[in-house]
Amino acid sequence: MSTVARRNPLASAGNLAHRTASAVRSWPWWLQVSALYVGARLVSACIFMAAALHQGANPWFPPKPDYWNFINIWDARWYAQVIANGYPSVLPTDAGGNVQENTWAFYPLFPALAGGLSRLTGLNPAASLTLIAMLAGWAAALVVYALFRQKAPHAPAMWGVAFFSTFPVSAVLQVPYAEPLSLLLLAAALLLVVRRQYLWAMPVVFLLSLSRPVGVPFAAMAGLMLVSRGIAHIRKGRERGGDEAAHSLGDLAALAGLTAVAGVSALAWPAAAWAATGDPEAYTKTETVWRGRDLVPFKPWFDTGVELFGPVLGQLAPVVFVALFVAVLFLPPVVRLGTELRLWFACYMGYLLMFLHPQTSTFRMLLPLFPLALGAAFLSRSRAYRGTVVAMFLLLQIVWIVWLWAWAQLPGGGDYPP
Repeated sequence: MSTVARRNPLASAGNLAHRTASAVRSWPWWLQVSALYVGARLVSACIFMAAALHQGANPWFPPKPDYWNFINIWDARWYAQVIANGYPSVLPTDAGGNVQENTWAFYPLFPALAGGLSRLTGLNPAASLTLIAMLAGWAAALVVYALFRQKAPHAPAMWGVAFFSTFPVSAVLQVPYAEPLSLLLLAAALLLVVRRQYLWAMPVVFLLSLSRPVGVPFAAMAGLMLVSRGIAHIRKGRERGGDEAAHSLGDLAALAGLTAVAGVSALAWPAAAWAATGDPEAYTKTETVWRGRDLVPFKPWFDTGVELFGPVLGQLAPVVFVALFVAVLFLPPVVRLGTELRLWFACYMGYLLMFLHPQTSTFRMLLPLFPLALGAAFLSRSRAYRGTVVAMFLLLQIVWIVWLWAWAQLPGGGDYPP
């Protein structure tokens, strides 16, 4: 009597998964990155759609909106207003002469591109803004991978992209916000700086400074690099504690040019607001409207600390936060990222500490620190660890969308902006 061997379904499933993984690894890098990124954005879309089902009355549309309406809220409406009406030549004020919310707070590159696409194709502004944002987010993932490959082999670079693509606020990369475009340009600028292609970085940094207010920290990073590389050149050796060879005079001249371009570019938008309105503080007055107080460097962090932790611990909280962040910069996985990226972290966080009023939008403001995703991948080669980070990020993404993106009015008025 013959017997027929039965296949183990678990073994068959395991073999299929192994063959699928092997096939994916044979794809070109750009296809692997694209598949990973698109998969992450589909997960985010599902979270958005689930949250939309529970969205109640709000300022923009009826309850339970569809996906496209749900992602076209908050700042997306301001960018659409820029396309429709441009920027005011007279700042709007209330009866007391206080500047009111207006479009000067929203940098021009993103709405300019979307407006051009809208006129060229006939798409409505909301659709054009969404398409530009989605394409820029996908392109940003590709450039982020290229940047990570300067510091790591393929596998950890891919995990870094996975962390970047699933980060709790990464859902903003598929909504009509300027972040996707800004991150694309920032990743490109950092990649060119790491490659010492300073001349090519100049136009990228100029465009970056017209996408989001990150020109000041980038100029600070370039200036500190110039000082550091200049000292290394004078010593005719290598940087202390670094692995980068000393720059030539040509490199230093190009880096000096990049520093100048970054500094001038950082002032371009405030200068444009001044020229258009005749008020030299037009931009800063507009920016401070959303926080409801004057722009005093560092003070908002201490004020928020006191509100959250009381008069004693609240004064210590910002100091502890800074100390912890500085400690992170000296962790071995972060040191592996190189001098340029660590300087960027320090300058950008210093900029936030000086000028940002901490609030719920602060989580989104941390996205320019995205190279830390590679540092997180360096922390352990364990797939269990890396998979757990991705799972944790996706769970926190649900929290971010449900808590901050979905609109709900607070009992005392106002809301929590994403």
